[in-house]
Amino acid sequence: MAAVAILILVCAGAIGSLAVALTSLADARVLLLDQIAPARTAVLRADTALINQESGVQGYLLTAKQNHLTPYTNGQRAEHNELMVARSMLEPVRPDLVRDLDEVGRLAADWRASYAEPQVELVRQSGVPRTGLADAQRGRELFDRVRAALGGLGAELDQASDQARDRLDELAADVMWLVVMLGVLLVLIISGVAVILYRIVIAPLTGLAADVRQVSSGDFEHPVEAGGPRETVMLGQDVEAMRVRILADLEELRRSNSELEQFAYVASHDLQEPLRKVASFCQLLERRYSGELDERGEQYLRFAVDGAKRMQVLINDLLAFSRVGRMSREQTLVDCDELVAQVLDNYSEVIERTRATVEVADLPTVRGEASLLGGVFGNLISNALKFHGSEPPQVRVDVERTGDFWTFVVSDKGIGIDAEYAERIFVIFQRLHHKDDYPGTGIGLAMCRKIIEYHGGTIWLDTETGQDTGTTFKFTLPAVEDDEQ
Repeated sequence: MAAVAILILVCAGAIGSLAVALTSLADARVLLLDQIAPARTAVLRADTALINQESGVQGYLLTAKQNHLTPYTNGQRAEHNELMVARSMLEPVRPDLVRDLDEVGRLAADWRASYAEPQVELVRQSGVPRTGLADAQRGRELFDRVRAALGGLGAELDQASDQARDRLDELAADVMWLVVMLGVLLVLIISGVAVILYRIVIAPLTGLAADVRQVSSGDFEHPVEAGGPRETVMLGQDVEAMRVRILADLEELRRSNSELEQFAYVASHDLQEPLRKVASFCQLLERRYSGELDERGEQYLRFAVDGAKRMQVLINDLLAFSRVGRMSREQTLVDCDELVAQVLDNYSEVIERTRATVEVADLPTVRGEASLLGGVFGNLISNALKFHGSEPPQVRVDVERTGDFWTFVVSDKGIGIDAEYAERIFVIFQRLHHKDDYPGTGIGLAMCRKIIEYHGGTIWLDTETGQDTGTTFKFTLPAVEDDEQ
């Protein structure tokens, strides 16, 4: 707080000094441009008016023509007006020059009263020009006194103008230096504030961000420590509490996964062994007592064998579903062209039997687990081959680039799926048809969704195509950068 108060006082002092300097600069500018300079101009015009008066008087005295008095009469009005203007400019700032101005007016009036008016009146009464040298010399002396006083006043105004200009230049230089000093002061203040902010706020936040990034990368054992302002410390404490909770949940998840592994082992060995025995002994009963049982008894045995086999398939599919993302392998670059070709080779017998047509576009290379991605393509293609209706299956695999992802499209001309089941079909063990109509356990699309989401993509049913045009599934996978291929 003390540092902030000192900064405020320093800035206030600097700004106050600059304001005073600017005010003085404005006053000096007003003095020079709005008072001294207009007064000097008015004095010069008054000098011109006096010269016109003298010329008019001399012209009238030499010619006795009335029109020669026009410059004299006009000059008097102009002299009076200009002297009044000069008085109004000088009276607030230079009263000493006002006295000199009054002296000029007095001398001019004396010249008119002592020489000009009497001479003009004599010529007006006589109508005869006057060429007397004595009178002309006396008038010249009186007029020179006026011009001399006016010249002295002009010199004083020039000096006052120079002084005002020098003062204006000094104040301008002072203002410039104050602006420079204020700029330097602001730079120093900003630099100091930046250093203080860095040490107090940014450095602690940077350390907190580094700890958070390390934890978010998977190192949940790394403690999060924060210093600096109270808010930053509180934020660090909240993040640390969240890390501790995540660590506890992670331990619980590991324990749960361990139990799930044990369950998977039991399900894959201990649960399937009784099923195999049930199926085997039912088949032995069927062979041994064939012909001794009635038709319904043999049907019951077939039902028992079929149920045991279906239970084994369900257990195997459920185990495969639980292993996705849990028993992961290293992801590698997968050529989807080769992957789909291998899938089609696996289904070659079904393709030949159903006289199916499968078209595959040029597919890209993606990063993932080949076995899992092969399962996605295999499931979607096998569904297209299975649900083809009365006509031979027509399947097409396309792809297009959408931003940072590849969008794969697997479409067919089969029986289609109503839009109302767009989400239901991805739920595990959900079937839209009876098992006698179409074989399967109803886990395939749920497996596809789990695999695609494990690889960072999404999968959905394209509901824009109706049931009459078949089924179209789309799924996305992150595109591989060129330098990784």
